[in-house]
Amino acid sequence: MTPRVLIADHDPLMRQSLLTLIQQYGYEVGTVPSGEEALRELARMPWQLVLADTEFPRMSGIDLLRQIRTQHPQVRVVLTSGTGSVETAVQAMQAGADGFLTKPFDSARLGEELERVLGTTRPGLCHAGASVAGIVTQEPRMLQLLETAARIAQSPAAVLIEGESGTGKELLAREIHLRSSRRDKPFVALNCAAIPESLLESELFGHERGAFTGAIARRMGKFQMAHQGTLLLDEVSETSLPLQAKLLRTLQEGELDPVGRDRPVRVDVRILATTNRCLREELQTGRFRQDLFFRLNVLSLHLPPLRERPGDIPLLVHHFVEKHCVTCTSAVREVSDAALQHLARHAWPGNVRELENCIQRALLLCTERVLRPVHLHLDTGLLPSPPAAGTRSEMERRLILATLDRNGGNRTRTAETLGISVRTIRNRLRQYRQEAHLQAAPSAA
Repeated sequence: MTPRVLIADHDPLMRQSLLTLIQQYGYEVGTVPSGEEALRELARMPWQLVLADTEFPRMSGIDLLRQIRTQHPQVRVVLTSGTGSVETAVQAMQAGADGFLTKPFDSARLGEELERVLGTTRPGLCHAGASVAGIVTQEPRMLQLLETAARIAQSPAAVLIEGESGTGKELLAREIHLRSSRRDKPFVALNCAAIPESLLESELFGHERGAFTGAIARRMGKFQMAHQGTLLLDEVSETSLPLQAKLLRTLQEGELDPVGRDRPVRVDVRILATTNRCLREELQTGRFRQDLFFRLNVLSLHLPPLRERPGDIPLLVHHFVEKHCVTCTSAVREVSDAALQHLARHAWPGNVRELENCIQRALLLCTERVLRPVHLHLDTGLLPSPPAAGTRSEMERRLILATLDRNGGNRTRTAETLGISVRTIRNRLRQYRQEAHLQAAPSAA
């Protein structure tokens, strides 16, 4: 059955815009101008999802959400807001919203959110394989990993998700939350690598007014926002040792100390953490606390890089073509076999994220109905030669050396391109020099 989406928004232009957009995705769509009208429509006929604004003149979107939860608990609800208020988002999730979007949002983001909440791919866009929370796969190893994630989702234990940048670690974390008993509570994500160290403590634990220069108002931290829900610590390996100690205390004691507050605050949060580094190596170098590692690594999952799941490339290509062809106003309706073969030979150091960017760029540039190799603009310097020959370590060596050469020997840019640490690049180069020295040395008589 085609999912039916009801739009509730007091702005007639917004209603029409959303109606046109969501219809393009293949859903059945209806519109109402108020929360009261939405409740009457829900009583009149079945709807799978309500997309409602929070700023109605009379009944607010939060009030509408609470009414729907009482009268129609099976209906999914995604709230939208033009204010971008964190407090509004937290209030919405605590009231039981299935999702929250801040206006303006692009069509791709809206399509992804509807697909996620409804738990299906958009009508007419299915291919063979599994599509779970945006993770598209048909590889047995990945399917087994998704089954494992589903099994452990109900556990309250912390989960550590390891994998290179662009493999879908946050998508998997969101799927675990959606399958857990906390799915109706907030899911809050914090990218530890994207926030300056001086601000990270305040982001995590919050602060009181006047706690430091510039703290003009009390601020709720991510732990408090995620109370009774799930907190994702994205790239947790980027935190400093002092902050790791505070994280450990919060996880052990279930309480935190906002900056400038003299009394602790109790929190109930399930922790998911991701890292693109090998934390065991970080332990050996002293850059990550062993006790925090054991606290986070109660359950662990490892997402393989795209180069280790080549069977998923055609599936992902078709998925991204269908996902972006509307927003890119592309004429592409087919991908040639030659283009798929060309994509299969690429090393994909940026993994699935790089592949999606490649397809999106090709859709913008291609004016034909069929996508061909000439439209892909791949960097041939990253192609392994031969693509499937040799051991994994040999392929890794070719990839690192080719990327290093392309970046003019710059180790930092090479590490960023490949999604690994500079230290890993340095260790691998030392290893390659040692191996070359051993090969060049005369054999003993």
